[in-house]
Amino acid sequence: MRISRDKLNKLAHTVADTLAEVDEVDFLEDRNTIRQEARKALEQLFAEETKIDQAARLKISSQRKIIQEGTPEWDILYRKYYNDEVRRLGI
Repeated sequence: MRISRDKLNKLAHTVADTLAEVDEVDFLEDRNTIRQEARKALEQLFAEETKIDQAARLKISSQRKIIQEGTPEWDILYRKYYNDEVRRLGI
């Protein structure tokens, strides 16, 4: 999934702000450092998701039969291959 830089920053701010509101959480670093680390983690997560999506699409396109995206058959295969990739990567 593609996400804009602004939206990613907004998510990172939301994560840092939400953590700051939890009584059981104490920051050892300043809030900006926490926000930056949250942003890095989100970037890595979205990069992994993109790789999984591409792998699932590649498997579908390598079928002998041409399967049109948006059809029920394509959706079923996509979910199957996507889940297989997630399991393979241990996520």
